[in-house]
Amino acid sequence: MNTLAETIESAFFSDGEIWIRLQSGREIHFPVHQNPRLSHATPEQLNRIDLSPYGLHWPELNEDLSIRGILQGRFGQAATPFI
Repeated sequence: MNTLAETIESAFFSDGEIWIRLQSGREIHFPVHQNPRLSHATPEQLNRIDLSPYGLHWPELNEDLSIRGILQGRFGQAATPFI
């Protein structure tokens, strides 16, 4: 799959998940609790998403996710447990 051919049409937060609609008609979603920067944000902050040809950006939360990474199941940095 050529993920650069996948272009984001829209994205929004609803019921604990980020929903993404691609121009191809495909819809994908992921739970915000899988991303440390998004997991503590308010619904208003989570809905302030900037779209780019490469992915999603939350300016207020300093978070960027590439469409390539999202399609590969990577939703941001995983929290590192202290040992």
